[in-house]
Amino acid sequence: VQLVESGGGLVQAGGSLRLSCAASGFTFDEYTVGWFRQAPGKEREGISCTNTRDGLTYYADSVKGRFTISTDNAKNTAFLEMNTLKPEDTAVYYCAADHWKGFGCGHQTYEYEYWGQGTQVTVSS
Repeated sequence: VQLVESGGGLVQAGGSLRLSCAASGFTFDEYTVGWFRQAPGKEREGISCTNTRDGLTYYADSVKGRFTISTDNAKNTAFLEMNTLKPEDTAVYYCAADHWKGFGCGHQTYEYEYWGQGTQVTVSS
């Protein structure tokens, strides 16, 4: 199982970025996928997750209304569309995956076995 993130970069406040998470070794239709981020000196936090079995999604309050998670099962890729970015969104962003557990998706780090290497997102003010 391998996850590879891409799409990070430097953007001005108010701008947008689209992160991608390409998966190999498994298919998203049997897994939950989550997006996490870790800012310097802070713990890794779950910001969004979804699965394609029941379609339920989760967004942390800090990103709700600005970020959108999606998957393209044909390409085995997950996305995180980030709009109206703020300086406090600056962090390393990680995608993660684990077997779907029958309902919804988790947003805690211990709920995921497979992790990507992370991609840096920097939002300037």
